[in-house]
Amino acid sequence: MMTDPISDMLTRIRNASMVKKSSVSVPTSKIKYAIAKILEKEGFVASVEQYQDGARPMMRLELKYDGVKNPKISSIKRVSKPGRRVYLKSSELPTVRGGFGLSLISTSNGIMTNMEARKRRLGGEVICEIF
Repeated sequence: MMTDPISDMLTRIRNASMVKKSSVSVPTSKIKYAIAKILEKEGFVASVEQYQDGARPMMRLELKYDGVKNPKISSIKRVSKPGRRVYLKSSELPTVRGGFGLSLISTSNGIMTNMEARKRRLGGEVICEIF
């Protein structure tokens, strides 16, 4: 039994990018798929693909690198953990690396970036920070 599947996904992505793997496979769920699609939309991941591994649903993330094999994701950090949840109002949402990074926020309207949540004036749980 895994206590924090989102943290497991982020760790798999971090480890794969550190050893310069082209792709990483993770067990999928609705929330992890939503996080992966935001990473794809924001340009941190090249593509996201769901598939079946026997009876187990999985997803494959193709990682993005620049010309000299430096990963697009230089840091990915879990903020809200099972032991300590972090909830913020829209006015308190963090700016990551002066706007070069992003935070993923779980709001009542779904998962979105900190910039989108601030525009919509929505607060929520801060899932992670990426830059």
